[in-house]
Amino acid sequence: MRQFLIAMTVAAVILAGVFAIYAVVKSRPQDLPWTPLNLAEKPGMFTGPKLAALGDDFTQCRALLDKAGVRYTALEPVRPAQAQCGYADGVRPTGGSAALRYAPSGLGMACPVAAAMAMLEWNVIQPAAQKHFGSPVRTIEHFGSYNCRRLYGRSSGDYSQHATADAIDIAGFVLRDGTRITVVGDWDGSGAKGAQKAAFLREVRDGACQLFATTLSPDYNAAHRDHFHLDQANRGVMGWRACR
Repeated sequence: MRQFLIAMTVAAVILAGVFAIYAVVKSRPQDLPWTPLNLAEKPGMFTGPKLAALGDDFTQCRALLDKAGVRYTALEPVRPAQAQCGYADGVRPTGGSAALRYAPSGLGMACPVAAAMAMLEWNVIQPAAQKHFGSPVRTIEHFGSYNCRRLYGRSSGDYSQHATADAIDIAGFVLRDGTRITVVGDWDGSGAKGAQKAAFLREVRDGACQLFATTLSPDYNAAHRDHFHLDQANRGVMGWRACR
């Protein structure tokens, strides 16, 4: 009798676990590593690694952009002499919600970066701008994406994710009402609307940590005092992620 009760208890626990997993799959598929990525969903525990993994499948990445309504132009492959540089999955975003644009214009980036930037805009940037300023972001100011170089521009060592367009450096934002928020000028919270601007920038940084494999801000080092470095280094579903 006792063994029977133990067996029934174990079975009940297993059944409860199965139902719990099913409930998560139904309500929060983005929190599970094996469910398909959907750019329209809110970010979850495994959204970031799934976005980075799109670097292995340009066709799937473009299909996800298309399904989510992201407008873009696919770029011709770039194959320089250096084997560590170049890309074959480049896209140029051509519009977002609220007529969002990048400045300077003509920015190209690897598809996983574009997918993450779309999710960052929808889930973090625009909601935070409305909360703090009551105005949407019109322009994202940047320092570029593709750059065939090593980390920190050194003459030796590992190549940067910029070398494959898998990174973007964000310098600031301009709201529809003309308000400008820059990393270099507003991270410390000084000046007009200083507290609001600093809070906005930190919300963007923290939100990017959910979507990018690497997110570096002025809190990391002096080299990032004027921008956010966001990249999609594919370190696997359970690989380490950097957020600073």
